[in-house]
Amino acid sequence: MAQPAYVQGTLDTLLADPAAQSLAETTFVVLDLETTGGAADGAGVTEIGAVKVRGGEELGVFATLVNPGERIPAFITVLTGITDAMLAPAPAIETVLPSLLEFLRGSVLVAHNAPYDVGFLKAACARHGYPWPNPRVLDTAALARRALTRDEVPNRKLATLAHFFHAAVQPTHRALDDARATVDVLHGLIERLGSFRVHTLGDAIEFAKAVTPTQRRQRHLAEGLPHVPGVYVFRAADDWPLYVGTSKDIATRVRSYFTASEKRARISEMLGAATRVEAVECAHSLEAEVRELRLIAAHSPPYNRRSKYPERVVWLRLTDEPYPRLSIVRRLTDDGSAHLGPFSSRRTAELAAAGVYDALPLRQCGHTLSIRTPTPACALAELGRCPAPCEHKITPELYASTAALPFRTAIHGDPGIVVAALMGRIDALSEHQRYEEAAVLRSRLIALLRATVRMQRLSALTRLTEVVAARRDTVGGWEIIVVRHGRLAAAATSPPREHPRPTLDAARMTAETVLPGPGPVPAASAEETERILAWLERPDTRLVETSGDWVSPVRGAARFTALLNRAEAAASGKDSSVRSSVTDRSDDARSLRL
Repeated sequence: MAQPAYVQGTLDTLLADPAAQSLAETTFVVLDLETTGGAADGAGVTEIGAVKVRGGEELGVFATLVNPGERIPAFITVLTGITDAMLAPAPAIETVLPSLLEFLRGSVLVAHNAPYDVGFLKAACARHGYPWPNPRVLDTAALARRALTRDEVPNRKLATLAHFFHAAVQPTHRALDDARATVDVLHGLIERLGSFRVHTLGDAIEFAKAVTPTQRRQRHLAEGLPHVPGVYVFRAADDWPLYVGTSKDIATRVRSYFTASEKRARISEMLGAATRVEAVECAHSLEAEVRELRLIAAHSPPYNRRSKYPERVVWLRLTDEPYPRLSIVRRLTDDGSAHLGPFSSRRTAELAAAGVYDALPLRQCGHTLSIRTPTPACALAELGRCPAPCEHKITPELYASTAALPFRTAIHGDPGIVVAALMGRIDALSEHQRYEEAAVLRSRLIALLRATVRMQRLSALTRLTEVVAARRDTVGGWEIIVVRHGRLAAAATSPPREHPRPTLDAARMTAETVLPGPGPVPAASAEETERILAWLERPDTRLVETSGDWVSPVRGAARFTALLNRAEAAASGKDSSVRSSVTDRSDDARSLRL
């Protein structure tokens, strides 16, 4: 055949979401290639056969021989009956491709062992400068492996399946015959898919992948969910929350749990125990993130790992006594004491406290000291690591100015004194090639500086009684939030092409009442306030109203953010820029320097 035969019955109808299209309404192009048996290098195609179908009706046929530009191996001629003489007058693949790609446009490509056929077509397009249209692909061999048992068919060869489904045309190793046989196999498989609750194109594509029996059995849980931002909750038979998640599109995200891309063992176990999925619609993604955090904190779902126990944070407290000391506490007190935190674990708090002790002469003992009666000093005083207030070798006033006041200044204002002291010690240790000790100090500096930067950033927002902000959404409306003392009090989205003020005023009037409290996170978890800060600090966010000035200290901890980032990168071995210019040192030694 010198020219490709092309017949089209009707034009394709495209949906906004092709994956949601019913299989009965989907247009398929069932394709088969014959080749010279070589690799998919852009050549080697000898024949193309394709049949376009929709709803069981044939819409068009594409069939042509192709001159591969090379001799056909004898075993291929024996297998297919295609000879060099037959291919001599046939068009080359670069001549056939434009018509074939037009035939494929807007359709789902179906083939038996589809990666083989798709590989040859993609290579030919790349070789001859045609863009690959990247159609959705359905593999009848993969579908058969999922839909048919070994008792029904011994293998998934095209000839076996064509015989099983009583195809009108049996495969003959000629492209058009094999394509027509594949059409009948496809229709037979689609009938089978109904028993697996597979009715749409997207479901069929996912079904062909390696999903587990649990995912197939439970995929009905994803039905009927809204395509909106919000929170989804997998619930057990007793209605207890098993897992809480969030997404900009609840339906799409929940469906992904029942696809081959979900391979987590704990999620597979959760799916087996779930009986329904509850959707909580939200105004926008920030409200969804906050609601997720609150639900996880309230219910501690067994299959969530993060954000489960926000109440387990700890703080470093500078005690209120003549000779203050650092104490690790679980609750903030509103007695004027200085607090640093929150820390996610006691170990991190102890690391930061060790950094403070390395920089400031704070006592490390846990005793309550009397300003009248001295007590024996510990070994730290003998080593020069403590000013020995227990023996009254330092007055309360001098202790306050040299130890307590610098700590208060560091956590609420400028931590420069503490950072300089730790950096000096790190430099000294590095100079003496005591690199392991320098690395320990670096980890203490990281813990201390990270907590200070975080607390000052949180405090700047939580001290404000109210902040109202808005940002454009993707459809022309406005996402609106009302934040009170760092807690999300209200969220709303104004309709497109309407002034957002009425929506904003309604959100403020119905917003949650939030009372102030002690510390940098008086009304919400630190993670919630950080999510809000990330939203507020986006370039496209507009501050509408604030109850006061949203400010941070001029010489606050934020100015050491770059140092903190470099130190963390050095500690993880991901950044060599932190290695100092000290000469004649090994790379490992220099990486401990900041």
